[in-house]
Amino acid sequence: MSKKIEAEEITSRRKLLVSVAGVAAGAGLLATGGAAAAAAKPAATAAAGKTVNSITVKDGTVIHFKDWGTGTPVVFSHGWPLQGDAWEDQMMFLASHGYRVIAHDRRGHGLSSQPWQGNDMDTYADDLATLLDALDIKGATLVGHSTGGGEVAHYIGRHGEKRVAKAVLVGAVPPQMVQSPSNPGGLPMSVFDGIRASVLADRSQFFKDLSGPFYGANRPGSKVTQGQRDTFWLQGMQCGIKNAYDCIKQFSEVDYTADLKKITVPTLVVHGSDDQIVPIDAAGKASAKIIKNAKLIIYEGAPHGLPTTHKDRLNEDLLAFIKS
Repeated sequence: MSKKIEAEEITSRRKLLVSVAGVAAGAGLLATGGAAAAAAKPAATAAAGKTVNSITVKDGTVIHFKDWGTGTPVVFSHGWPLQGDAWEDQMMFLASHGYRVIAHDRRGHGLSSQPWQGNDMDTYADDLATLLDALDIKGATLVGHSTGGGEVAHYIGRHGEKRVAKAVLVGAVPPQMVQSPSNPGGLPMSVFDGIRASVLADRSQFFKDLSGPFYGANRPGSKVTQGQRDTFWLQGMQCGIKNAYDCIKQFSEVDYTADLKKITVPTLVVHGSDDQIVPIDAAGKASAKIIKNAKLIIYEGAPHGLPTTHKDRLNEDLLAFIKS
């Protein structure tokens, strides 16, 4: 695909996002994508293949990112089917406390290109490596939520720790989600086949429904707002259907055990005890046992989407861990 077509595609999706955000604003809602657009600087070529808010990786895919603040870098990897804006609460907080915060939209997600090929964890990790190299990031804390936790682990397993000082896994999918003889505590393959079928059948309604258990809105006493659930849907619909479909295999079937064993930097593992998407026993607790230098913090009663529902606690825990 030509760069001209890529640019037109991204511009078209930007217009869609602004249009939907306008409708949401009329209903008293604020879409995160609109906030990102307002904060973004005008794109200007800084070097070959890189602008102030995007890079072009080796297969021509354009990866969009946000880069705010100055100081020690903290790099965020988002979950499925979201985008870098999913980390806005943590990025706003840490940038206001003197840190440089960076979040990219994984290929196929958000404002990045939607390529037919390359929707696999090896390529995701390579895209992250290209971004860190392009920005010459050093001494970073890598933070990954859900699928992003797999991306952080696989980046370290595949590219090493030369740019990494610490790591944080939040409600992350490692070591492996699917049930197998070596992972009896995982979820049956039928669960992920059902997700694939729902994405193909009516992904818009599926994302609306999924936002319930994602944030624990289906639990008694939940304080999850409709706005939070709408934001999940909005970000999900920014993800290309082929990219969303292919990514399901990456967060469910990939075994990250070997990657976790290669992590030697201090690592914080945060997981909600009521995570209905990535159950804690086969995920957070198991990962904390494998990683050599890990600390596990369990948020009692917290759901999968705790970066939103428990943002104040997570912000303080991240700040303390980065400072430690």
